[in-house]
Amino acid sequence: MRNLFYLALVLLFTNCFETQKRDNPMENRHLEIAPQEISDNVIKLIGNDWMLITAGTKDSFNMMTASWGMVGHLWNQPVVFVFVRPQRYTYEFMEKSDYFTLTFFDEQYRDILNYCGTKSGRDVNKVAETGLIPIETQLGNIYFEQARLVIECEKIYFDDIKEDGFINKLIPQDFYPEKDFHRVYVGKIIKVLTSDK
Repeated sequence: MRNLFYLALVLLFTNCFETQKRDNPMENRHLEIAPQEISDNVIKLIGNDWMLITAGTKDSFNMMTASWGMVGHLWNQPVVFVFVRPQRYTYEFMEKSDYFTLTFFDEQYRDILNYCGTKSGRDVNKVAETGLIPIETQLGNIYFEQARLVIECEKIYFDDIKEDGFINKLIPQDFYPEKDFHRVYVGKIIKVLTSDK
């Protein structure tokens, strides 16, 4: 009889735990899809909607807003190209990390993207100031609970934009008067998450 009582307690506890797991809003918020299933117009997605580039671990990471980048196919795999200037705080994290994420949001989060694009993580705690909720991927990379689309990437190549490579000489005059040329990172897409809506 005592064994049946203990068994009933175990079953009750397990059932309560499973219910809590299912009711947790952080669980099942994002669904994994194949890179080929991204249905957004990527020119609008990056250029108009913007994104957060995030690198680092849960203990130390930084994110920056970006509106320059590309999604495509290279070396027989789906890839992204992202551009980070060397003076950006996120640059240090990109250099140290083997992975990074791109996080995209609905329009209601535009103020957060503006904040993360104008404030440096050297000076402020962007998570505390914006209310963004960091989540770890299975590989330990960071994205945000509020995301509508997440692209997790493995760095596979980098290079620096070079002034002598410009055919149109107005571009470096307009965009690089300080000669602070972007570093270009090519990331292999290893996971895509979309919000469960």
